[in-house]
Formats: sequence, structure tokens, C-alpha cells
Amino acid sequence: MKEVEVKARASLEDVRRKLTKLGARRIRVEVQEDLYFSHPCRDFAESDEALRLRVVGGEVELTYKGPREPGRVKSRVEVTVRLDDLERALAILSYLGFKELATVKKLREVYVLNDVEVCLDRVEGLGEFVEVESRGASSRELVELLEELGAGELVAETYLELVLRRSSTPPNS
Repeated sequence: MKEVEVKARASLEDVRRKLTKLGARRIRVEVQEDLYFSHPCRDFAESDEALRLRVVGGEVELTYKGPREPGRVKSRVEVTVRLDDLERALAILSYLGFKELATVKKLREVYVLNDVEVCLDRVEGLGEFVEVESRGASSRELVELLEELGAGELVAETYLELVLRRSSTPPNS
């Protein structure tokens, strides 16, 4: 239930070529729509938590993300449950006082290379990113893989944080 991942900006075309050379296997391509919610009684930004409904091709998942551990690599508790009815899930959250905070839309290509999941993300309004995640590899190995794939700067912020920062920036700045 612990998620360990590293994300960086990248040219997806370049990374895709390098993944092919390394023998990675593409397992799926999907459009993800992530709906994030604010808690009625506490500030998730302050507690570094998140509550997300992810919709992929009619499938729905509800995910709680706990506070991140310190370091360059994002490591946190993550608990996910599959749901079968988006509208009822939204109704329950609304009745409990949760409010929709932001939506993150992305096109994600998922590859597997050894025991590492590599995601190539084109995030609406934010650009292109590569994200690596593994339960067996060390954080150092994940960072080294990103370097081998030719990724750019590491990004410690979540997509939600990037979207919220972008939306709070005044036009023309």
C-alpha cells in the first residue's frame, strides 16, 4: 500500500524510443480524469493528503493518499478501492461535505521495464512527464532510470499541486 515514485519533465517521444531500445513492454494507453476533493474539516494541503476519484474508460477508483515522506522521491501510503458508480460516489462525497477542488486530465502510456512501471503522461495544461514507480527498486535506482531515459528536471510536486499553482497564477504572468 506504499507508493514510491519519481517524476520528471521529459520529451515523451525521446523516452518512448529509449524504452523500446531497453526492451520495455507497453501494456496500455488510457485517458485518465482525476477529480480531487477538499475535506470539509481539514486542509489537505496542510496535512499533505489527497482524496481522488479517477475515471478511466468508465471504470472508477477512489484513492486516499497519505502525507509524503521527506526526500527527492515521493513515498506515501496509498489506498485505492474500485467503485461501480461515479454519480453515486460523487453524491456520497457531496453529502459528507467534500467539495471538488480540481480536475487533472491526462493521456497515459504505461510501460513495464523489469519490475518498474514507467508512465508517459501528457497532462492537459501542464505538458509532458515521465513517472517511474516500483515496489522493488530503490529510490536511487528510479532516479538513475529517469536519467538513462533522458528525462529532464525532477518534479517533486504532484499534478494536483501543479494544476492548482497554474490556476492561481494571474493571466499574463
